[in-house]
Amino acid sequence: MNPKKNNFLLVKWLFICVSIGVLSGCASAFFLVSLEWVTQFREHHNWIIWLLPMGGLCIGLLYYFYGNEVVKGNNLLLEEYENPQKTIPLKMAPLVLIGTLITHLFGGSAGREGTAVQMSGAMADQFKELFRLNNSDRKTLIIIGISAGFASVFGTPLAGALFALEVLYFSKISFKSIILSFITAYIAYFTVEFWQVKHTHYQIPIVPQLTIINFLWIIVAGIGFGLTAMLFSRTTHFWGNLFSKNIKYPPLRPFIGGLILAVAIYFIGTTKYIGLGIPTIVESFSTTNQWYDFLLKILFTGFTLGAGFKGGEVTPLFFIGATLGSFLSIYIPLPVALLAGIGFVAVFSGATHTPIACTVMGMELFGVESVVFIGIACVVAYFSSGSIGIYHSQIVKGAKHHLYQRIKRKNLEDF
Repeated sequence: MNPKKNNFLLVKWLFICVSIGVLSGCASAFFLVSLEWVTQFREHHNWIIWLLPMGGLCIGLLYYFYGNEVVKGNNLLLEEYENPQKTIPLKMAPLVLIGTLITHLFGGSAGREGTAVQMSGAMADQFKELFRLNNSDRKTLIIIGISAGFASVFGTPLAGALFALEVLYFSKISFKSIILSFITAYIAYFTVEFWQVKHTHYQIPIVPQLTIINFLWIIVAGIGFGLTAMLFSRTTHFWGNLFSKNIKYPPLRPFIGGLILAVAIYFIGTTKYIGLGIPTIVESFSTTNQWYDFLLKILFTGFTLGAGFKGGEVTPLFFIGATLGSFLSIYIPLPVALLAGIGFVAVFSGATHTPIACTVMGMELFGVESVVFIGIACVVAYFSSGSIGIYHSQIVKGAKHHLYQRIKRKNLEDF
């Protein structure tokens, strides 16, 4: 290939990576600061939860009149990667930002990953027209957009880059995309650092030796985390299908859902299960949680997102996994912080079919000392969580796909 052309391609892709990384990092920094503000306002003015139905109606009307093309959210990114059709509208970014802030301000239970990934992915896809990229290069844009959003919102650049590659089916991705994904993830991460926006830190102070007994306990816990991931995915899809089937006018879905949520929050008498739930996650690393904490978070988050509120699923998955792991420390003879940390990433692994990214995320968040325990649990949760994850449009391939296909063929032969 012509050296001049090589140099041009190098400069072009470096420019794209830097631009997407900086834009995504700035967007995530603004989003994180805004999210913290609305969360604190809600916690100090609990009466605002009674306005959740009106907040839901605003979100519903906003998407009904202006965001019909982008209402699929993360699933739209996955669909455009698998079958490119048209450039993702840039309005996805402000719409999901506004929708998520409204959700958290008034008391919905949701996360933040979906917002950051959608903002970043929408901004990244605009470079397709700017540089007249083909469909193959456009896939690379979507990958680096997802990696930048994930890395910047959680402060985990390695996991962000790997998540983007793994969630889009690792083996079909080019070497160029792998390199660019890591570059962009780190640029987005350092951009958030530049704005001095802090991420939550967790600690696993005691990590025991990996004995045969401990290995078996981790297998048992991993199966539990995988089944919990399956329950979360199916619950979210159930509520979404229920609302869409029974309420034909989309803006009314979050209105009615918000009304039910506000009443439910009033009767349980706590805001523990709404919003991100970061204080509870942090507490689970040192204090044993109740057996119902993870179940109520599944119920509240699945209902919130199923009704049409905006946000992500990942931070609620962290809550669910950490509180379940904390509770299991009563029965499993392992340190509470270790089980909380393992659950934190293992439930996420099962729900997104991304065991490699989740293992690396555990290493980035908790240190390398616990990575073997985390890796085992993430892989076990991945295989035991079923074929349905939180993203409708995700193509499930890799080891899990082949295993399930083999089991299906065997069952047919036996029949």
